[in-house]
Amino acid sequence: MQDFINKILIITATTLLTTTTAHCQEVIFTQEKSDTTKITEILLNESSSSNPGNVTIIAENFINTPYAAGTLEGAGAETLRVNLDSMDCTTFVETVMALASTANEHRYSWRDFIYNLRSIRYRNGEIDGYPSRLHYVSDWIVDNVARGNLQEITADHPKVRYRVKSLDYMTTHRDRYPALADNEENYTRMKSIEAGFSNHRYPYIKASGLKDNQIARVARDGDIIVFTTSIKGLDATHMGIVKMVNGTPKLLHASSKAGKVVVDELSISDYIHRNRPEGIRLLRLTPR
Repeated sequence: MQDFINKILIITATTLLTTTTAHCQEVIFTQEKSDTTKITEILLNESSSSNPGNVTIIAENFINTPYAAGTLEGAGAETLRVNLDSMDCTTFVETVMALASTANEHRYSWRDFIYNLRSIRYRNGEIDGYPSRLHYVSDWIVDNVARGNLQEITADHPKVRYRVKSLDYMTTHRDRYPALADNEENYTRMKSIEAGFSNHRYPYIKASGLKDNQIARVARDGDIIVFTTSIKGLDATHMGIVKMVNGTPKLLHASSKAGKVVVDELSISDYIHRNRPEGIRLLRLTPR
């Protein structure tokens, strides 16, 4: 197997030398050579395993990766950005999801990863400017569930509730988003997208008093957990991956507090008690 991996890595490195210019028109890597090599290594290891696309195993490849916010922002036209050197909670989850989906398809090309990452991050899987990125978690969930990338399992929990909320945080705080502050077209398009989430109804599980064994009734290793918020106009403030440790659900996430990707020392119920989100939503990657 190692000989096979080495051969693939050599082929990948050689291909990169001849495709960099054309490729960068579609995607921007922070470190193209090292990023594509790491992607290929992960995919080769996973696609050859007995359980290809294991979300938790893939996620553990990024433990200790530094936390950084705003890595998807940049001057110029909206472009798919890949940064394995630093991540926030969303880019961590999206990167792991795209790798898991690709491995589950028994594919090991970074180009297949790019295709899946674009499919997860953008509305209908197509890049059409800043507003085409799925900024709101509810928008991200609706789009990815509709296209079969994700399943929402929140409603499987016996204590599920439903929240009705209008999402308009981005345009009512326009000055916090450079792509909206200085661009009328982006601002107008985001207002239109937000209008589609006026009085949006979504399931959640109330966080207060939620116990680990209650979470474990529905969630399993590798599920995505979203922390909802009571902030006006906003639906969620954090997300991560459920990692079961001796039957106790823990949070594998890009932590701003820790400054890196970690398996949180707290159980999820203790994390909830300390951070006091409004509730949680649970999602599962759809097998390919």
